[in-house]
Amino acid sequence: MHGDGLRSDSGMIKIHKNVISSIAALAASEIEGIKRVGSAKNGILGLLNKNSLPSIKVVIEKNDEVKMDIPLVIKYDYNIPEVSNKVQESVRQALERMTNLTIKEININVQAIERG
Repeated sequence: MHGDGLRSDSGMIKIHKNVISSIAALAASEIEGIKRVGSAKNGILGLLNKNSLPSIKVVIEKNDEVKMDIPLVIKYDYNIPEVSNKVQESVRQALERMTNLTIKEININVQAIERG
């Protein structure tokens, strides 16, 4: 959970890293050209295990700045930098809107290219 949390009139609000990872995965998967969020080896095994989250690495620094690494499988015939930039922007907007956290870095790691 990040830092000391956010204080509201009713108490503390803490957001777990898994929530941040889930938001990022959903925002990334909405971008055209994304085959899968996660590594290439997550494929079928990841689908069978409903409890597994995509392997997004989230680091929350002491000043509540978030850094993350997002592994992606991109569909064949899409422009990799363009799709990656769209993922970064989508994830940033979703996280800032839903969590009020400061997003310092969103690193994209293209793991594979697969046919759509």
